[in-house]
Amino acid sequence: MSLTSKPLGRGRRVAAGSLIAATALTLSACQNGTDSSSHSSSAAAPATSTASSAPTSGNSAQSSGNSARPSNGARPSGGSKGVPNASQADPSAMTESDRCTAANMSLHLGRTDVGAGNIRVPLVFTNKGKQACSLRGFPGVSLIQRDGSGIGEPASREGGAGGAVQLQPGQSAHAVLHTVNEGVSDIPCWKNSQIVFVYPPGSKESMTTHSGGLRVCGGTFTVTTVAAGVPS
Repeated sequence: MSLTSKPLGRGRRVAAGSLIAATALTLSACQNGTDSSSHSSSAAAPATSTASSAPTSGNSAQSSGNSARPSNGARPSGGSKGVPNASQADPSAMTESDRCTAANMSLHLGRTDVGAGNIRVPLVFTNKGKQACSLRGFPGVSLIQRDGSGIGEPASREGGAGGAVQLQPGQSAHAVLHTVNEGVSDIPCWKNSQIVFVYPPGSKESMTTHSGGLRVCGGTFTVTTVAAGVPS
């Protein structure tokens, strides 16, 4: 018995062609569906990463707030609006290892200079450490009472930012506090202060020193950037 193949008729050829086309479309749709699902998963990944990083930012802010507490001397009472926070001290351009910190400096007021209705008092920082360190920028300064209550407002900045000042062990730098004499302005004077509360430039730790009864008048209370040495 011999087997012979018969050519397909026209109708069968059309049907077979339609079946092949339908199969190809089905396979293509399945492949495209798989690719689309992969792209969506990849696009969603950054959103998950961003959300997981948010608590880190919050923890960082909380850590900064905690480290801004006064480190020594009188502590400001809660809600004292006249007390600066660490952000009001000008960030230093020095690295952490170069920067002078509250822990390796001492603080005192220099000789008061009175003239032409102005009162200027040097705020003196001295390196008491064993290595050189640097200061640059404005300190954050306010006046408080012994009970920690703030007086008036924190000092505003006066003058330019200035450059870095390097302090060898035992050397000093200063910023100048400025107010005016009573009667120069109709703005009433603040109460006499007892303590100067200070954040050194770039520091989140505070320092204090006796104010010598410094009183702000005329609504003028400013501080300059740090400069080398101590005025004679």
